[in-house]
Amino acid sequence: MRQFSFFIILVWSLSAATLQLATSSNPSRLNPLLATDSSSSEIAGFLFNGLVKYDKDSKKIIGDLASKFYFINNKTLIFELKKNVLWHDGKKFTAKDVLFTYQTLISDKVVSPYSSDFRFVKDVQIINDYKIKVIYTKPYFKALETWMMGIIPQHLLKNEKNLMNSDFNTHPIGTGAYKLTQLEYSKNIELTAFDNYFEGKPKIEHISFHVISDAMTRFLMLKSGQLDLGSVEPFVYERQLTKEFFKKFKIYEKITPSYTYLGFNLRLDKFKNPDVREALSLAIDRKELVDILFLKHAKVCTGPFLPGTIAFNKDVKAPTQNIKEAKRLLKKAGYDKNHPFTFEIVTSNASQIRPYAAEILQYQLKKAGVIVKLRVMEWQAFLNMVVFPHKFDAVLLGWGLSPTPDPYVFWDSKSDKKGGFNLVGYHNKKIDTMIEKSQKIIDRKKLAKMWQKMFKIIVNDNPYLFLYIPNSITAVDKKIKNITPAMSGIWHNYIEWEKD
Repeated sequence: MRQFSFFIILVWSLSAATLQLATSSNPSRLNPLLATDSSSSEIAGFLFNGLVKYDKDSKKIIGDLASKFYFINNKTLIFELKKNVLWHDGKKFTAKDVLFTYQTLISDKVVSPYSSDFRFVKDVQIINDYKIKVIYTKPYFKALETWMMGIIPQHLLKNEKNLMNSDFNTHPIGTGAYKLTQLEYSKNIELTAFDNYFEGKPKIEHISFHVISDAMTRFLMLKSGQLDLGSVEPFVYERQLTKEFFKKFKIYEKITPSYTYLGFNLRLDKFKNPDVREALSLAIDRKELVDILFLKHAKVCTGPFLPGTIAFNKDVKAPTQNIKEAKRLLKKAGYDKNHPFTFEIVTSNASQIRPYAAEILQYQLKKAGVIVKLRVMEWQAFLNMVVFPHKFDAVLLGWGLSPTPDPYVFWDSKSDKKGGFNLVGYHNKKIDTMIEKSQKIIDRKKLAKMWQKMFKIIVNDNPYLFLYIPNSITAVDKKIKNITPAMSGIWHNYIEWEKD
C-alpha cells in the first residue's frame, strides 16, 4: 500500500511539473531558419533566441541575445551581445554564431523564405567575441526586426553539408529557455527547462506537446484536464461551456495578428482574367462567413495588412455580395450555365474552422453558378504536396504577421520562387516599384502612406480574397499561476509561470 501511494504521489508531482499543451500537427523542422509551419515555429520559439525581440506590448524592440544595440549611422548597426549565454550543450554563445547564422541564410545551403529579410545586409563583421557590426546597403525600415531570427550554433553546424536534411532539424541545440528532450512524431514532444538559461531557469520543469490534429479532441482533452491550456472555438465558447468549465479555467481573448484568405494560383490561365477574380470576390458574403463561423469572435478582413498597424488602409471596405454582377462578369469572361467556372479549393484539417469555411464558400459561390470542389488534407501533406510546389487552383490558408509588415515577403514578384511566400504567383510591376522605394524609407509617416496605397492596389487586384481576422480564445487552467496578459498575448513571461 505504501509503494502504491508513493507511485501516485510521484506521478502527480511529475504532472504538476509539466505544462501540458497540444499542437495540431507534427513540426517539420525545429530549426529557426527552416521553421515555416506554425507547429515548428511555435516549438522552435522555446528553443532559440534572436538578438532582439518585441516587448510584451509589441510596440518596442528590446534586447534578447543582445544587451545593447544602436545605429552609428543610418546604414550601420551595432549589437553588443550578452556574455552569460550558453548553448544547450554548455558551449558559450559568441559573435561567431551570429555571423554563421547570417552566412548560412544567404548561402545556397538552405532554401528559406527568411533569407529575403537579409537582402539589404552588405556585411556582418565581428568586432570581438561579443560585439557585431552590421552594414546595410541602404537605410532599411526593418533593419532591427531582421535580427529577431533565431541564432544557430556555429560549433555544431560549421561542417554540415546538407542543413536542409540535417539531424539538427530534429535534434536542435539552441540557447532558449527549454531544450528538446523527446520527439515522437504524432505522439508527444517534450521540452525540459534549461538549467543555465541566461534569464533564469523556467519555473515549470517540462512542457509536453501532444500532437492532436482534431480540434474537438484537443478541446475534450482540455476539458478533462489532460491539457493545461488550449484554444476554444467560438461556437463551443458560446454554446457548450458550462459554469463548471469557467470555475476551472480562465479565458483570455484577443484579436490575432493573422488573417485567413482564399488565394488563387495566378499562374493558371483560369485565374489570369481580373473579371473572373472580381466575380468570385463579389459572389461571396464575408460577413455571413464570419457570423456563421465565429459568431462575434472575429472580424471581416479587408486587405493584406492588419488593423492597428500603420499599413492598414481604413478607407478600403470589404466588397458587398452582388450575385447579379458576379454572373455578369463571369458571362463576360465566357462562363455560363452550360460552361460554368469550376475550380478546387484545397485546405488543411489542422484548423477546424477552415474546412467549414470552404464549405460555406462553396455554397455561396454556387449562387453565382460557380462549381467548387473541395479537398481537405493533413497539414504536412498539404504544405509539401500542394502549397510549396504550387499544385493548386486555390488554397484556403492564413498568415501571421509581425507588427511591422514587410510587403516584399508576400507581394513582390521576386518572392515568387522556391521557398518564397509569394505562393500565388502575384506579379504587379507597380507594386514591385513601390516596395523597392518603401524599403529605403525610414520616416514612419511616409512609409504608412506608401503601404496604404499598396493595400488598395493589392485588394483591387484580387490575388487573394481576404476573408477574416479571428480572435484567439485561450482557456488556461487556474492551476497555472503568474500569467500577466499583454498586447502580445500571454506568453511573454512564460518562464515565470508556475503550476500548482
